[in-house]
Amino acid sequence: MIIYPAIDIQGGNCVRLRQGVAENATKYFEDPAEPAKAFARDGSAWIHVVDLDGAFGGEPRNLAALKRIAETGLKIQFGGGLRTIENVRAVLDSGAARAIVGTKAAHDDGFVAELVKTFGGEKIAVGIDAKDGFVAVKGWVDVTARRATELAGTAARLGVKTIIYTDIATDGMLRGPNFPALEEMLKSTTANIIASGGVSRREDILKLRALAGTHANLDGAIVGKALYEKRVELPDLLAISK
Repeated sequence: MIIYPAIDIQGGNCVRLRQGVAENATKYFEDPAEPAKAFARDGSAWIHVVDLDGAFGGEPRNLAALKRIAETGLKIQFGGGLRTIENVRAVLDSGAARAIVGTKAAHDDGFVAELVKTFGGEKIAVGIDAKDGFVAVKGWVDVTARRATELAGTAARLGVKTIIYTDIATDGMLRGPNFPALEEMLKSTTANIIASGGVSRREDILKLRALAGTHANLDGAIVGKALYEKRVELPDLLAISK
């Protein structure tokens, strides 16, 4: 199981939000490349980066920061405002190994199919942010009538290899993941699932690792605020996730 340390970028800074609310931001670093370098030193292979300005604004705004992070040599999955083919191409050209599409993917299956055809299923991830089982979009501002599990199954059929599943209620709250919802998501699709939201202690990773033993498509977990608040240590998480 892969651990994906998270960097959220807002106004060029590394921040973390509570439950996706832009006004509930805590700034941790002025330069997002700084924590990325630390994650690389600690042994991480991947990093999860979200352009919050892009997510709320509708197009990526922090490609310069992405390029600086890419200099660390980490493999990057990057999302936030990727709603056109050109947006996705720009992100991949700026150093991301995987581009995450969310809002547009929730509304337009044809767009997802076109991305897979253009870039390949390995380079496209669908980000599914769920509130009470339904997909939330536009930086979690709007909740759609589409069920998260249905979108996950459709994305896999279209050729997407990776889904990043976030339970909004747990994100940034340090209360642990929503395991029943995660297990339902794992059963709904053949795509690899990356769990996001709520990881607050090493026991959460141990429980996720056990879940990966019964659900082979649990690819990994994103860890954000718990790292910045020193509730967990990345080398320890990397060791117990193997």
